[in-house]
Amino acid sequence: LANVTHDLRTPLTAIRMYAQTLQAGKLKDDPERTRDSLETIVRETAWLDSVIDRVLTWRAAAKDRDTLELKSEPVRAAVEDALQRFGRLTVPGEVDLSIQIDSTAPVLHDQLGISAVVLNLLINAYKYTTREKIITVAVQDLDRQVSISVQDNGIGIPQRELRRIFEPFYRADSRLRSRAAGAGLGLAIVHHQVRSHGGEVQVESTEGVGSRFTVLLPKADLEGRRA
Repeated sequence: LANVTHDLRTPLTAIRMYAQTLQAGKLKDDPERTRDSLETIVRETAWLDSVIDRVLTWRAAAKDRDTLELKSEPVRAAVEDALQRFGRLTVPGEVDLSIQIDSTAPVLHDQLGISAVVLNLLINAYKYTTREKIITVAVQDLDRQVSISVQDNGIGIPQRELRRIFEPFYRADSRLRSRAAGAGLGLAIVHHQVRSHGGEVQVESTEGVGSRFTVLLPKADLEGRRA
């Protein structure tokens, strides 16, 4: 509860601060700073919405109430939707984001579910990178699977933590917690959604270098079933 509350309070604090500045009329003669303040309010509102969405998604998953609308099609639309939503959460130019989508194979998947997977991996990468944020998204076809990877140049994850990072509400050691606030639900949602799609999540991480999360989803056969 403390983690979730903190994750909600952070964007609310920014929204209140900029709104109060506008309300006081301090920027009435500065249209550029007024525009920047409004853009920040919109961006923080989008971030707040993403936090609430994660909590509600996990609540449905934990109670086995999440329903998947499965369609056999490439995952490009789901990935692009996540990238667009992520763009609304960050300051333009803040992230050096590289994207390579080479997959055309059909995958039996729920578009909203896979979009949530990619968005949560992007948010996780964003939180654990330093001031120079470099994130790479790559989607490619393998022999029997489609691979979606999100790689960052962040602080990395200690090897002793890797086996627990997908547990709900689990946060890594205090040194990492101080670098990135959060409820500890993002990776739990990723793990649950990917398993619901018959896939798996792999993670490679080196402290001080960064992490790469790879989602492997089974391709669909000609009848739209998982191969």
